[in-house]
Amino acid sequence: MSILKVARMGHPVLRQKARRVEKHELKLAPMQQFIDDLIDTMREYAGVGLAAPQVHHSVRIFVAYLDPDGRGDSEPLVLVNPEIEFVGDEMVEGWEGCLSIPDIRGRVPRAANIKVTAMDRYGKRMEIAAKEFPARVIQHEADHLEGVIFIDRMRSFETLSFMDEFSRHHARNDEDEDDDDQE
Repeated sequence: MSILKVARMGHPVLRQKARRVEKHELKLAPMQQFIDDLIDTMREYAGVGLAAPQVHHSVRIFVAYLDPDGRGDSEPLVLVNPEIEFVGDEMVEGWEGCLSIPDIRGRVPRAANIKVTAMDRYGKRMEIAAKEFPARVIQHEADHLEGVIFIDRMRSFETLSFMDEFSRHHARNDEDEDDDDQE
């Protein structure tokens, strides 16, 4: 397994729309190795999700921990060619960060409930209904496949914070708010 280099904000690969992955490609050993490396890289950097463009591969694949607290207690899911459908109109604003924009956080509005259709790493079709934190993770990672980063979705930059300032001024205050927002 290899730890891959993470592209940082400003690298053109983060602004490209990634290409679809053909089912037969998933059977190839190099693609399976890449997926394993993507998972290992996400774990190495303590991320809850990582999209292929973030490691300089412009293909429509991302990996993510979708447990409700985002602590990675479960095995990461692999989503290939995901298609997201919003369920209802409810939007929820919550804090996000990104391995491609290290040490920065900001509040981003996202759909509270979604349904995603994708292939798993072996080409099997799957459907996932997600809400709250898992829905946020899926939307964030799927954005990377479209060349979108989280700051593009922010309503305002007033909450854009370095991680140490976020921890000092926002993290504790938002725990109470997050209970209200159900994130």
